Amino acid sequence: METLSANDAKTKFGEMLMKVQRAPVQINKNGKPVAVILSMEEYQSSEALKLRYLQFRLAQATKDIDEGNTIDGEQFFDELESGQYD
Repeated sequence: METLSANDAKTKFGEMLMKVQRAPVQINKNGKPVAVILSMEEYQSSEALKLRYLQFRLAQATKDIDEGNTIDGEQFFDELESGQYD
């Protein structure tokens, strides 16, 4: 992934817009990564993938509820806090 300083991104904005059509561009400020610029196509693809994953997880959860594969909420959080969960 190409990296630009925040100043370069500002002064070469048009050039950066052309670059993100081919690949994401990382923006650094004071030498630290602060953002990644993507093409609209790549962003929409990422959002669609997240939506499909959430839909899959919802279907799984609904199936688990229908089959009675649930645990008590307090038990869940106790296991989560202790790090001893399945």
